[in-house]
Amino acid sequence: MPTIKDVAREAGVSVATVSYVLNNKQDLVSEPTRRAVLEAIKRVGYTPSVVGRGLQANKSHLIGYAWHPITYGQVNPVLDQFTYFMAHAAEEAGYHLLTFTCPLDDPVPVYEDLITTRRVDAFVLSGTRQNDPRIAYLLERGFPFVSFGRSNPEWAFSYVDTDARTGVREAVSYLVALGHRRIAFVGWPEGSLSGDWRLQGYLDGMHAFALPVPPPYVQRGVQSNTTGRQALCHWWELPEAERPTAVIAVTDLIAVGVMLQAREFGLSLPADLSIIGFDNAPLVEYFTPALTTFEQRIPEIGHILVELVERMVRGDQPEHRQVLVPPRLIVRDSCAPPPAR
Repeated sequence: MPTIKDVAREAGVSVATVSYVLNNKQDLVSEPTRRAVLEAIKRVGYTPSVVGRGLQANKSHLIGYAWHPITYGQVNPVLDQFTYFMAHAAEEAGYHLLTFTCPLDDPVPVYEDLITTRRVDAFVLSGTRQNDPRIAYLLERGFPFVSFGRSNPEWAFSYVDTDARTGVREAVSYLVALGHRRIAFVGWPEGSLSGDWRLQGYLDGMHAFALPVPPPYVQRGVQSNTTGRQALCHWWELPEAERPTAVIAVTDLIAVGVMLQAREFGLSLPADLSIIGFDNAPLVEYFTPALTTFEQRIPEIGHILVELVERMVRGDQPEHRQVLVPPRLIVRDSCAPPPAR
């Protein structure tokens, strides 16, 4: 394999001169010499070592990213898309992702090893939570990182997140405009950061229109269609005049559970019940009725994150440390005016 010495010999210059050209130090090399070196590189077929150049500059040009947990037989379409679009944005910026796994209960040692061995220039985090040990450790080390998601409000760090609170508030406004007044919400267990923001958006919207929120109208459960089924069963135990005419679900999967249970009850969708999901999961547009939902702007989020990482690695202070990106409401067929009773 050709080396930098072969290039220097072919071009009739020193190894140092070839290094200047490879590292784009134009003030140290004349233009004719630079062209001669580039032509020699082509003739001998030399490929610069990204790793070697990175070590010389004390940079790896790698961004560390831990794979999100995946339960066998299930997928996380949002984080799957995020990983792809972030990798694409990183490559456009001259970086690559170094993906890895780490134990959920003790992730810090893996991050510590990657920092100590200088294998990454920065990290991108996802799946953040309250008191996230990764964020606490990286803040203590002063190591560059940006997260897709928030954590403790008192912690000062850079993040990009979907403005789910604003999105769900918009969902309430949309349903109210259709004529709904009895709107329920089914979410995740208390303590989920993204789930709690979505719930808060629902409460904001209901308050803005002075609509009551009886305790049974807010149901919680794990991420499964069973949670949606159980929520509708609970609501249908209420007197008919108190049952919700519309439901907002924290995710599409839970919304699908509401839809399936509604069919078992013999309800006509959306004539008897309107439903809105969140995340625009694959295939929900092909349901009958097609599910109205929110789409997170994942490509845009990936680009913003990588831009923040770039600036941190260069030592620049990001202009916007905390960015909220509103989701897009995708109106399909699962919502209609409430039934006349």
